[in-house]
Amino acid sequence: MQHVCCIFNLAAIYRAPIFQLMDRELNCSFYIGDRIATPMKTMDYTSLKGFKSVLKYIPLLANVYWQRGAVKLIFKPYNRYIITGEIRCLSTWLILVLAIVFRKKVYLWSHGWYGREGVIKRIIKTIFFKLAHHVLLYGDYAKELMIKEGFKASTLSTIHNSLDYDKQLEIRKNLKETPVFSDHFANHNPVLFYIGRLQKTKRLDLLIEALSLLKAKEVNCNLVIVGKDIDGLGLPKLAEQYNVHHQVWFYGPLYDENEIGNFLYNAHVCVSPGNVGLTAIHSLSFGCPVITHKDFTFQGPEFEIIESGVTGEFFERDNVIDLVDTIKHWLEKDSSRSKVRHSCYQVIDQKYNPYAQLKVLKVALSS
Repeated sequence: MQHVCCIFNLAAIYRAPIFQLMDRELNCSFYIGDRIATPMKTMDYTSLKGFKSVLKYIPLLANVYWQRGAVKLIFKPYNRYIITGEIRCLSTWLILVLAIVFRKKVYLWSHGWYGREGVIKRIIKTIFFKLAHHVLLYGDYAKELMIKEGFKASTLSTIHNSLDYDKQLEIRKNLKETPVFSDHFANHNPVLFYIGRLQKTKRLDLLIEALSLLKAKEVNCNLVIVGKDIDGLGLPKLAEQYNVHHQVWFYGPLYDENEIGNFLYNAHVCVSPGNVGLTAIHSLSFGCPVITHKDFTFQGPEFEIIESGVTGEFFERDNVIDLVDTIKHWLEKDSSRSKVRHSCYQVIDQKYNPYAQLKVLKVALSS
């Protein structure tokens, strides 16, 4: 297979497994940006044997930016380019136009459509993505929206997302039921779980309130919240106001995958009342179903990992009463925890791993 030129805005640390697999299997040259508008921990770029250089992020107007060093790559002897599909990157626009002139193929790797775009944004996005030879999308939801916008299905592929599948698979093989929660709470009540950054957009205030309303319905639960509070949410104080502080374990940041696996394996359900993203993949990787809201226009593409009634459930966005009813219904479901874990593992093993992504890439690149 001929060399593939990869131009990415950043290589977040969680992308290391798929990028390293591409490095081994696709003969890629990697040109990776030094940062994006939102700070994010990056992988070690030099771990890629095909890594060539860092592209400089040049902020322009508002969120619009330029990648210094990107455009000249179109003049190099590559025939195929995989590029982060961000409409705010002006250098990518120029590459797309020049690729048509030089008869080269560009594959945009992108979220694509969200479903809440206004008229102007839809027009801009349509022009942008139709300049590409092919679009790699994180979810089928975006693919269906783009087909409705007039895109040919043959020019769109769903590549999903992934974490460190190999490492998590090894951990998964050794997981077992432990008293990690009963030891802490001194009871055997079902455990609601959240893992991820503690941000306003995650609506964890709803989860604290839901815990209180469940208690009023005599549905006693424990809640474990793992993650760093980056928005100063003051959740411990809120838990005290609702008089559920003794039911909540604010664990704080946790990066040990073995401990995370133990938590998720033994929790009853992960609840992300705001948008859910990689948390959904993380949870299902260790057998924990997910509850999140069903306004997909404000969701991360990973919401698709949830099959209603099988690997999780959906509730009406920002509706705490519906959240309470959904949690209650899930906890009362007549299904074994081991069966739910198996369903979670199955979707990860089929779609949400680097090997499944690589298959999609190989098919798209050979088109």
